[in-house]
Amino acid sequence: MEKVEIESFTLDHTKVKAPYVRLISEEQGPNGDIVSNFDVRLCQPNRQEIPTGVMHTLEHLFALYLRPRISGYLDCSPFGCRTGFHLLAWGKHSSKDVAIAVKEALKLIITTEWEDVPGTEEKECGNYKDHSLFGAKEWAKEILEKGMSCDPFERKIV
Repeated sequence: MEKVEIESFTLDHTKVKAPYVRLISEEQGPNGDIVSNFDVRLCQPNRQEIPTGVMHTLEHLFALYLRPRISGYLDCSPFGCRTGFHLLAWGKHSSKDVAIAVKEALKLIITTEWEDVPGTEEKECGNYKDHSLFGAKEWAKEILEKGMSCDPFERKIV
């Protein structure tokens, strides 16, 4: 069997200082298109994890608030460990610009009302009952208090 290296498992999770945004890779497709993959780490690995209902609501709100802030935005999907998200976008983007967009989105989450959360009906979502807007707001406040860094190892607050 060919050895497969998975980048996220090579990252020393004991050395990172969350919250941060980190460029994981820029992949070039067969037609020359670039897809940038970012680690949007919201809490310290192996010290905290975001509850599933909160992660779910953050996922829906990031889809709403990051799409207009990041050119070529494709997706922002939760990590299984519940410490952050993979953010994918067409083209090249800096960690700093993505961190600023995440910070802006977190500020908007704090003021979001339930009726403004997209995809919360049974016909729109595969687990529509598992949301926590209250929790998303509390986590957004905590993350903003710590400051969003554009570097995983040094606190370079944006």
